[in-house]
This record gives sequence, C-alpha cells and structure tokens, in this order.
Amino acid sequence: MAEHSSVSRISARIGGIAESATLAVDAKAKALKAAGRPVIGFGAGEPDFPTPPAIVEAAVEAARDPRNHRYTPAGGLPELREAIAAKTARDSGYQVAANQVLVTNGGKQAVYQAFATLLDPGDEVLLPAPYWTTYPESIALAGGVPVPVVTDESTGYLASVEQLEAARTERTKVLLYCSPSNPTGAVYPREQVEAIGRWAVEHGIWVVADEIYEHLTYDGARADSMPVVVPELADTCVVVNGVAKTYAMTGWRVGWMVSPADVTKAAANLQSHLSSNVANVSQRAALAAVAGPLDAVHEMREAFDRRRRTIVKLLSEIPGVEVPTPQGAFYAYPSVKALLGREIRGVRAETSVDLAALVLEHAEVAVVPGEAFGTPGYFRLSYALGDDDLATGVTRMGDLLREAR
Repeated sequence: MAEHSSVSRISARIGGIAESATLAVDAKAKALKAAGRPVIGFGAGEPDFPTPPAIVEAAVEAARDPRNHRYTPAGGLPELREAIAAKTARDSGYQVAANQVLVTNGGKQAVYQAFATLLDPGDEVLLPAPYWTTYPESIALAGGVPVPVVTDESTGYLASVEQLEAARTERTKVLLYCSPSNPTGAVYPREQVEAIGRWAVEHGIWVVADEIYEHLTYDGARADSMPVVVPELADTCVVVNGVAKTYAMTGWRVGWMVSPADVTKAAANLQSHLSSNVANVSQRAALAAVAGPLDAVHEMREAFDRRRRTIVKLLSEIPGVEVPTPQGAFYAYPSVKALLGREIRGVRAETSVDLAALVLEHAEVAVVPGEAFGTPGYFRLSYALGDDDLATGVTRMGDLLREAR
C-alpha cells in the first residue's frame, strides 16, 4: 500500500467537480425541516405541482405492458422522437426531423452530451453569468474551458453582442444560451436573440440553447427560439429541453437534445455506452405529455406569475436588496451587495455565502448564494413553492436583514 500513498483515490477530473449547490441547499433545508425546524426552502428549481393525472395514467398503463420491460433503442422510443419533433414545431416553430432528436435522462444529460459531442480539449465556451450551476461543470467534464461573460442587474442580466465579442478568442467554439434564464428569470427580446444568433453565424460559433423554461414567461415576454429567428444557425445549433418544468415532471428524468443529424447520431453513440435507453415507463409518460395539451402549464404559469409579483414586491421592500422583475422561469435573483460587510446578530457577512448561512441559521430560510452561479453578491430564490410559505419566508428573511448595521 505504501508505494501508492501519493496517488489520489479520486481522479482529478471527478475530484474537480463541485456538488450541485442548488441540490445541496435543498437537501440541507429538508434535513433541517425533518429535524423539526420550520425551515422554508427557496433552493430547488422544481414546480410544486403534481404531474398531471393523464400523464401518470399513461405511465401506469406502460408499466403493465411487457413491451416496456425490455431494452429499447438507446436514442429514444421512435414514437417519442417523432412526438418531440412535432412538439418542437408546434411550440417554437422549429421544424426538425425525428432523427435529429435524442431522448436523454433529464435535461442535465442532454447538456453534458451536447458539450461532450462538440468539444475537444481546450475549446472555449462562452458562458453568460449568472449561469446555471451545472453548465461549467459539464463543460469542464467534456474537456472544454468555460469563459464567463458577466452580466448584472443594470442590464436585466442580459449579455450583449459587444460583451460576447470581447470574450471571443480563436479557441471559442460554443456559446451557451439560456432564455428564459435559470437563475435570473431574464428573457432575451427578439432583436437581441437575432443579433446574437447572427454574430454566432458570422464567427462560426456553435450555440447550445437551453429552452427548458420556454413556456414560463410573463408580462408579454416571448421565449424566441434562436434557430427560428436566425434559420442559418440551425446547422450549428443544439437545443436542449425536457418535460421537467413544463409538465411538473422533474422526477421522471426525461429530457432531449435536438441537433443536426450527425451530432445527434454521435451523441446517441455516446449514450449507448453511457446509459442506454431512458426508462421506458418515463418515456411513455413523456409521450403523453408532449403529445397532449398545454393546459397544465397554463395553470402553473398563473400561479407562478402571482408568486413572482409577490416575491418582487416583498424583496424590493428590504433595505439593501435590489431585484429586477424576472420575465420568465420561476426565480428571482436579487442583489444583496449593499448588505455585505455589515453585521447581523454579531456576525459580519463578508460574502453572499456568509449572508445565506446567516439567513438559514437565524431566519430559517434557505436561499442559494450567487457564488454558485458565478456572480457573488446575489441570492437566487425559487418561487416554485406555496404562496403562504413564500410570503412567510421572504418576510422572515427581510426582518433579519433589516438588522444589518
């Protein structure tokens, strides 16, 4: 054993991955709640609604069908791939063929496989920040180099073409584009979508477009699909999506990537070794979801819109907190920079990590600090929780933050 003592037990590649901060905060909140503390968690990015009954019934029927007890094609059930192509045309106007669709174990696998398929070691990915915590880890795992392009509340967290161009180098291969955004709720207006898409085409840059929150927009905002706005981008664009947010199906683990056929085929080859087919019962449930009506998401959106207005109002009333009104998804991303360096209950919070720890300990409210999203000095709060808990939680946090001296 002695001669191996200097060798790490964990590979550098895996040892360098940070735990998902959002899942970690959610797990800690749930553990404290289980221990009897009245913790209210704003960490998890999942709807608090049950999966619609018709989708559940489709899964029950699928579980009884022996066809679903066996291996199926690694790239997804043919009828689900067809249905996703039809849904993509219906919802965003993007016309794609079934052989461009790869069904994955949730959106996260689609994100990772997109980068693994496109990137060679050292290739750079422009990553507008604040960014979803999984993006840089997926890029690094695939051998790429994440290049943050930092935005802030002054522009509504929208990256400009000028910022992207300033960050571009000869190693830039991909732009990650997410609208509506996790964690900020920002939605890019059509003219900016077009400008960014044309810039990407001009410089031969691929776009990985995360459209998972496509149906959750407010105040008349629209989530325009970049390859629809800029059709010439279609040959160098990967769209990732899934059933999780639209149909309250986070636990069913069904996502997909839509890409040029050669990229889809290569990613399917990877998936054939990595995980093979997504669970057939979940795929049958997803088929019922994407082929069915959007009634459920319309109902959820009404509730999210109401909660969005409540959380923005309550956060805006806290001294030292600045929050743009999100136009999509179900997150608020307030700046708490004015509260840093101040003392609360005998403790000086120098970072938003410190401040989030104080909020959890003394207000019994769990939020995710901005460090997890590449921009220290902010909190992310998901408003995908009950109205009463939302109002109580933000009020408790506000009462504590007002003690800052």
